[in-house]
Amino acid sequence: METYKQEFIDFMVDSEVLRFGEFTLKSGRKSPFFMNAGGYVTGSQLKKLGEYYAKAIHDKYGDDFDVLFGPAYKGIPISVVTAIAYSELYGKEVRYCSDRKEEKDHGADKGSFLGSKLQDGDRVIMIEDVTTSGKSMEETVPKVRGAADVTIVGLMVSLNRMEVGLGGKVSALDEIKERYGFETNAIVSMADVVEHLYNKPCNGEVVIDDQIKAAIDTYYNEYGVK
Repeated sequence: METYKQEFIDFMVDSEVLRFGEFTLKSGRKSPFFMNAGGYVTGSQLKKLGEYYAKAIHDKYGDDFDVLFGPAYKGIPISVVTAIAYSELYGKEVRYCSDRKEEKDHGADKGSFLGSKLQDGDRVIMIEDVTTSGKSMEETVPKVRGAADVTIVGLMVSLNRMEVGLGGKVSALDEIKERYGFETNAIVSMADVVEHLYNKPCNGEVVIDDQIKAAIDTYYNEYGVK
């Protein structure tokens, strides 16, 4: 596993964005782990987050893109900090764009989007925190493709939860790939997380012990991708 991925896993735990225990998800599933990207709140955390996204995007997609699109709301700060990090790390200026939940009908920036306007010929990378069901893509992909003649290069999320999506057969990321025809990737997967953290100290504490590992295995026996 690449060093930046190991560092990102430690970073999620240290920021209390990735936690272990028992959590009830929006879907109703009882999960032994929970990720909340809203936990990145300080300047240093957001700076690091942008750097990890930039490294993963550069690793998976290279430099052949123009716009980072972050769906409202959590995708907005992620797209901004990633655009900054990409400029600093790789010397490439990319624009950021996000959608509005409510269309603005006044001022110079009225419309359905924040940031840069999408233009014909733009190559776009979508950014999200985590995709469990892929529902947000149902809303944002048509918006992006309807705004201009753009190519969506791919999607990057923080964590691949590796559980079946709405169709009940493949992961949410694979469902998005099949439905919309662009690549989908994550900085890390839950398999990476377990490999890195199982019975190993993270900041002096073992967060995935035998009990948590057993709960994760049970969860994936029921909801994991076969």
